[in-house]
Order: sequence, then C-alpha cells, then structure tokens
Amino acid sequence: MASNKLARTNDDIQRVLSGLLTQVKNPRVQQGMISVTRVETTGDLRYAKVWLSVLGLENEKEFRKGLRSASGWLRRELGAGLSLRYTPELVFEVDHSIEQGAYISGLIEKLEAGGKEE
Repeated sequence: MASNKLARTNDDIQRVLSGLLTQVKNPRVQQGMISVTRVETTGDLRYAKVWLSVLGLENEKEFRKGLRSASGWLRRELGAGLSLRYTPELVFEVDHSIEQGAYISGLIEKLEAGGKEE
C-alpha cells in the first residue's frame, strides 16, 4: 500500500514540476526544452530526486546552478500545488538517456544506409 502511494506521489510531483519548470524566469534554466523524465521520493517524503532531460542543453554547469537557484521557489510552488505533509527537498539530476538514444539511433541509421549501398 505504501509503495502505491509513493508511486502516485512521484507522479504528482512529476506532473506539477513539469508545469512549473516552464515558468522559471532564470535564463540559465531556460536553455532548451525541459522534460521531467523521472521522480524518486524517499519513503519519508523529505527528499525527491528529479531527473530532467533537456533538448538543446548548452551549458550543463550553468543549468545546474540555475536549478539550484530556483529550487526554493519550485519547492514552495510544489507545496502549494500538492497537499503533502512535507514538501520534499528537490535534488536535480540531468538525464542524458534521450541524447544517448538519439546518438545510437543515428549510428544504426548510418549502418543501415552503408549496407544498402553495397
């Protein structure tokens, strides 16, 4: 039962943060199209690790600084959007899986195109 509630809470946090990230005014954060790929919350709801995928990321270091700067506002707005006993502290990670998938897909296309020429 607890794991089901935690999964629903993770989904709710992911949904609310997806909307909030588009409202962040910090130019370091608005470097490209941001999507929240996954959220994992601890059992006591004190911490939430949020994985973000950014299409068109220019400078990852500046992006992380901008997220750190905006995390207080995001946490406050998250608490207002969800009715939780504790609003979790947000820890952000950049997810490179979409970029890696696109790279591998491009390699496969090149191999298939090379095989058809012969």
